[in-house]
Amino acid sequence: MTAGQELESGPGRPAAPTSAPHQPPQTPWPGSWQPLGARYRHDPQGTRGTNFALWAAGAEAVELCLFDDDGQETRHPLTEQTFQTWHGYLPGVGPGQRYGYRVHGRWDPWTGARWNPAKLLLDPYARAVDGVFTGHDACCGSVRDWPEPGVADTVRDNRDSAPYVAKGVVVHDDDDWSDDRRPKTPWAETVLYELHVRGFTRRHPGIPPELRGTYAGLAHPAAIEYLTGLGVTAVELLPVHQFASEDHLHAKGLANYWGYNSIGWFAPHGGYSSSGTRGQQVGEFKRMVRALHRAGIEVILDVVFNHTAEGGELGPTLSLRGIDNAGYYRPARGNRGYADYTGCGNTLDTRQPHALRLVTDSLRYWVSEMGVDGFRFDLAAALARGGDGVEMHHPFLAAVSQDPLLSRVKLIAEPWDVGHGGYQVGNFPPLWAEWNDKYRDTVRDFWRGARPDVRELGYRLSGSSDLYQLGGRRPYASVNYVTAHDGFTLRDLVTYQAKRNAANGEDGRDGTDDNRSWNCGVEGETDDPAVAALRLRQLRNLMATLLLSTGVPMITAGDEFGRTQQGNNNAYCQDNEISWVDWSLLADPEWRRLHELTARLIRLRREHPVLRQRAFFSGRAAVPGGQRDLTWLTPRGEEMTEADWFAPTAVLGMLLSGGAMSERDEHGCELSDDSFLLLLNASARPVEFVLPPGGPYRTVLDTADQATGALAARSLRLLRAVAGAANGRR
Repeated sequence: MTAGQELESGPGRPAAPTSAPHQPPQTPWPGSWQPLGARYRHDPQGTRGTNFALWAAGAEAVELCLFDDDGQETRHPLTEQTFQTWHGYLPGVGPGQRYGYRVHGRWDPWTGARWNPAKLLLDPYARAVDGVFTGHDACCGSVRDWPEPGVADTVRDNRDSAPYVAKGVVVHDDDDWSDDRRPKTPWAETVLYELHVRGFTRRHPGIPPELRGTYAGLAHPAAIEYLTGLGVTAVELLPVHQFASEDHLHAKGLANYWGYNSIGWFAPHGGYSSSGTRGQQVGEFKRMVRALHRAGIEVILDVVFNHTAEGGELGPTLSLRGIDNAGYYRPARGNRGYADYTGCGNTLDTRQPHALRLVTDSLRYWVSEMGVDGFRFDLAAALARGGDGVEMHHPFLAAVSQDPLLSRVKLIAEPWDVGHGGYQVGNFPPLWAEWNDKYRDTVRDFWRGARPDVRELGYRLSGSSDLYQLGGRRPYASVNYVTAHDGFTLRDLVTYQAKRNAANGEDGRDGTDDNRSWNCGVEGETDDPAVAALRLRQLRNLMATLLLSTGVPMITAGDEFGRTQQGNNNAYCQDNEISWVDWSLLADPEWRRLHELTARLIRLRREHPVLRQRAFFSGRAAVPGGQRDLTWLTPRGEEMTEADWFAPTAVLGMLLSGGAMSERDEHGCELSDDSFLLLLNASARPVEFVLPPGGPYRTVLDTADQATGALAARSLRLLRAVAGAANGRR
C-alpha cells in the first residue's frame, strides 16, 4: 500500500486525513435549507452574502470550501442540517466566488457508501463552473490501479483532488426576461435543426474569430441570418450542460466533443463562453437565447440526465458519488456497483426523490431563468426505468406531465436505452414527441433499394400512425430524421458503406456497423462524374423525402450543403475539422444548389398546411364524392389494393388532398390548401407514372431535373394540382 492510500472497507473506520486548509475554518451563519445551491442575496438585516445549501442525506459532516484567485482553499464547516440538507450563510461572499464541498461519511462500498472528504465535489446545483476536470487519478475516490483489480474500487484514495477538478461559481442574476418574447412555434409548424454550438460557429467566416465556437458566436447576426434564411424554426443544441471528458479520452489526448457526459446540470458549459467562466457564461448564454428568439427561432436543449460523468465503480468522484451515492444512482451487485442502462458506467435513479428533484429543478431553471423552449432527453427510457423495466407511469414522466411549466414546453424523447426492454419507440405518453428511428431506417433502406415493398414507407411518410395514433398523440409526435449527430452525415451516407473511425483510437470498436448506407458503387470520394451525379441526386431524394413527410423534420447542421466527416460515424471525440461545419462548401455550385433546395422545401412546407398535417389521415373524403385526404397510388395511377402493398416494388405515389383536410384554424374555419402528388422511384429504371384524376398537375420539383415524362430512376417528383382545393371540399 502506498502513502496516502488506505484500505478502508468496513463501516465505522475513521475518515482519511486530507490536505490542510489554507485558513482556519469559520462557522457560517445558519442560513436557509432552501433553495439548493449557492444563492447570492441580502439577509433580513440587509447584509450581502451567499447562502449555500447541499442535500447530503447520509453524510456525517459537510465542509464548504472557498478558493481564492491563487487556488488557496478556505474551509467552512456547515453545522446546520434541515431535512437532510446542510446549509449556511456567509456574509461578504459574492458573485464570482469559486467553491466546492468536502463531504464526510462512511467508506463502505459494499453498502454503496462512498464518502471521501479528500475529494472536492462540485455542487450539482452550481449555476456556473470554472476550470476543467483533468482526469488525474487523484480525482478517483478509490485506487483504480490497486494490484488486486477485483477489489480496487473498495480501497479509498486519500489524495486531494482539488487541484485537478473544476469549481462551482457563485452567480448573481436578477434577469426577469421581461423583454423576451418566446416564438411559441406550434409543433406542426416546427422544423428542427440539430447543431453543436462550437462546431456550427468554429469555421464560419462571418463570425469574428474571437467569437467562433461560443454562445456569442451563435448569437452573431451572421449565424442567425443563415438560420432564418434556411427557414428552420428551432435549433436543437447538443449538450450545453457543463460536461467532462472521459478518462480514456484524456489518456489518448482527445476530448469529449459532443458533450454527452454531464456533471453540472444548471451550468452552461464554460468551454463555449467567449466572455469568461466566473459567471459570465450565464449572461452570454441568455443573450444568445434572446437573439435567437428575436429571430423567431426556438432553443431546444439536448439534455443528459440518464448518467453522469462519474462513470462506474472506478470512475472519478466529482459530485453525486461523493455527496450521496446511494441517493442518486441505481445500484447493482449488492449496492457496490452500478446498474448501467446507458453504456456509460452508471444510471441516475429517478425513482429516488432527490435524484428526481435534481432533474426537474434543472429543467425548470433552464425554462424559467435561461429562457429555453424545450428539451430532447438523451436515452430517455433510462429515466423511466422502474423496478421491472421501463414504465410509462414512472414518477419522472408523471412529474413532468403535471408540472405547470414543463408541461407547456417541447419535450422530445430519445425513446430507448441500452438495457433489456429499453426500446420504447411509440410508447411515450401524450405531450412527448420522439426521435423516430423507424423513420430513419425506412427512408434510408428505401432509397438504397433494400426494401422488398413499400408498406413500411407508407406509414413513415404519413406520420407513423401505427406508432402514435392509438396512444392519443398527433403526427408531430414523430420527429423524423435521416441523420443525426451520431452516425454518418447525409453526404457520407451516400459515399461510404463502412465507417472510418480510426481517428477515435478504438480500433474500430466504436460506432455502429448498421449504417444502412449505399456508396453508389464506389467507396469514398471519387471524381467519377456518373457516381458524383447519382450521389447528389440521392442527397436530394433524402432531403426532399424528409421535408415532405408528415411529422416534425429534423435536419443535422451542414447536411444541407454536403458536410462530411470523412466516413467517421462516431465523431464524439473529434473537436477538429472532422466535426466542424465547413462553410466553404457553399462556394461550390452543386452544394449551394442542395442548400437552395432545402430552403425551398422548408418554405413550401411553411406555406402549405397539407404538407404539415396536425391530425392523422383518415383515408376518407371530407364530403361525399370528394377526394380522400390521402390516396396511395400505383404507377398505373390506380389506388393501391392490399395486394399492391405486399407486392415487390420500389415505386410509390402519394396524393395529398388540400380540399379534404380535417383541420380548422383558430377561428373554427375549415382549412383548405392545394393538392399535391408525391412520386417516389427508388428503382434503377425509369417508370412511366400515370397521373390520377384531379389534375392538371404542374411539377414543383424533380430531383432528376425532369419536369415531365417518365419518372427517372432513383428520383422523386412533387406535383401540384392546378385546380387546387377545388378537387376536394367545395
